[in-house]
Amino acid sequence: MKKYIHTVPNFSEGRRKEVIEAIVGQFKDIPGVKLIDYYPDPDFNRTVIEAIGEPEPLKRALLNMTGKAVELINMEEQSGAHPRIGAQDTIPLFPLKNISLEECKLLAEELGKEIYARFQLPVYLSGENARTPERKSLDFIRRGQYEGLKKVVHLPERAPDIGPAALHPTAGAVIVSAGTRPLVAYNIVLNSSDLSLAQGIAKAVRGPSGGFSTVRAVGLRYEERDLVAVSMNIFDYELTPLYRTFELVKREAARYGVTVLETQLVGTVPQESLIMVAEYFLQLKSFKRNQILENNLFDLN
Repeated sequence: MKKYIHTVPNFSEGRRKEVIEAIVGQFKDIPGVKLIDYYPDPDFNRTVIEAIGEPEPLKRALLNMTGKAVELINMEEQSGAHPRIGAQDTIPLFPLKNISLEECKLLAEELGKEIYARFQLPVYLSGENARTPERKSLDFIRRGQYEGLKKVVHLPERAPDIGPAALHPTAGAVIVSAGTRPLVAYNIVLNSSDLSLAQGIAKAVRGPSGGFSTVRAVGLRYEERDLVAVSMNIFDYELTPLYRTFELVKREAARYGVTVLETQLVGTVPQESLIMVAEYFLQLKSFKRNQILENNLFDLN
């Protein structure tokens, strides 16, 4: 049986089309790898790639992607609304089919070592690969972002896990991790231009500051629309369903007379996460998964 991994790497460019296409192009026309889609965001100045693949060809694609990001993105010139520490900022791996979390952890370790060997790009290991409890959190690794990390990277508690206690002179560092299940990237856009409001609500939502333990959130501004959003990564949609984060953000915003304008899902989401939303808002009782017509197709011979 073939094994499949799901990956959602992020790189720090969302404006220059030619750079984005060159980096994303490393996933195209590779046997054993499927590029699902990619999502550039000019305000965040960041692009999310989503792909699935067999372990070895997917690893090659991720290495080629990282090399192209190191070549084309200069962190000394880059700026954007989204927290980041490097050109190829994150590479998370998730078991998808016929593969275990342990195998994904081993692949993440191999990938991190090869990234440093080939590109001299320091690597932080996070998620299930974290060397310390603090490094399970992207917030801890990204504290101060690229500019702040440069000043403290020499300290033992902030130094990379692979490579010297220094950043690449133009590409910064990369965070590599394996996780138990795909995260859900979910933005709630507020009918407001008050960034401090979005940041305050994000603080109430995210785990480290007293919110949901499986959520990391930041307040961001969409410059072109003059709107703000609470941007969340939900690392366990079963423990923290989408509807629960939505209701909290809506109630916190209402305290200040602000409404939710719209929400956005970035990338694919597990079907189950949307079923849970339907069960909650429609107050469905004893809903069965085979009541979704398309799910019955899998039972046909």
